[in-house]
Amino acid sequence: MLSARSIFQEIVDSDDAFRLFCSIAAGGEAQGGWENGRIAALAPESMSALAPKIARHGADEDKHGRIFRALLKKRGLDLVEVPAEADYTMLLERRGVGLSHRTLRSDERLSERDIVVYLAHSRVTEQRASGQMNTLVRYLGDQPDIGRAMRMICRDEDDHLAYCHEELLRLAARGHARTIHAVLRESALEEIRVYREVGLAVMARMGALLGWPPGKSALLAAGIHGLYAYERAGGWRRSVSLAMPERRNALGGPATSAAAEFA
Repeated sequence: MLSARSIFQEIVDSDDAFRLFCSIAAGGEAQGGWENGRIAALAPESMSALAPKIARHGADEDKHGRIFRALLKKRGLDLVEVPAEADYTMLLERRGVGLSHRTLRSDERLSERDIVVYLAHSRVTEQRASGQMNTLVRYLGDQPDIGRAMRMICRDEDDHLAYCHEELLRLAARGHARTIHAVLRESALEEIRVYREVGLAVMARMGALLGWPPGKSALLAAGIHGLYAYERAGGWRRSVSLAMPERRNALGGPATSAAAEFA
């Protein structure tokens, strides 16, 4: 029977598919770690209080990348190159979502608007990350090593999402509400397009590695297109609403180094 659980289990049971899955995840997390690290280093003086939280966000992303690499190492597997069409973070940058790498490679201080753009972009992408990790915990959470890794990353992603909500609301109260609203909407609409493209690319690669019959691949592709249609019709709005989270100051402390237990 075709189900989300059976698809995830197929991927976990196949060395080639699992290697691709972890490589894509590790690459995205490492990229996010670098981006947040640079943003923290370039934050304007007027937002210096945010810099430690941005740095913590980056440290968490780096940790997630190490966890995915450690999961591969435990199975004696190496990273593989991530196909360009499956590189979520780079595709978002090419669509103009978030701060460009050219900006982040510069030594010039960022503006307050740059930080607003970064947080709004992060609010959208962290919504996706939190949803994905909760799904992985639902279907893989009972598996020893993988389950512990997914639960750990899921907690962090939920914290990242809470942090984005809280800080954006603070910035809105400081007069940035109009910019926040515009960037959230633009980012959300571009993100759902990129997510569809990446989903189709990854599904095609997995199908080839796992030998899926055409009918199965077509059904999964239809599901991806169906999700996009739902999000385009209004589901994207879940990524632009703001509400004060139950957990406040979610990134107020130092990053944990729990990735070591998977090494």
